[in-house]
Amino acid sequence: MTWLILFIAGLFEVGWAIGLKYTEGFTRPLPTILTLVSMAASVVLLGVALRTLPVGTGYAVWTGIGTVGTAILGIALFGDPATLARLACIGLILAGIVGLKIAG
Repeated sequence: MTWLILFIAGLFEVGWAIGLKYTEGFTRPLPTILTLVSMAASVVLLGVALRTLPVGTGYAVWTGIGTVGTAILGIALFGDPATLARLACIGLILAGIVGLKIAG
């Protein structure tokens, strides 16, 4: 259950990172509110997961999920470059997340 909570926290991290783009510098009220809610949910769920997970593992997986998700959505939504090198690096981050999950 802890890993599921951490995964959801990571999804909320993706949500607020992408949400920042839509706030247009916090000038748009609805995207700003949704982004702030997503920030809070992400950090609260991370805190819950860290009750039982090692802090280094939990934080690394949380930021990894956020990084991979944000990079992929940046490519899909905003036309960020999808070069082979960039995709390979995203794959390495994903491999690190899986490795940390397997290692405990």
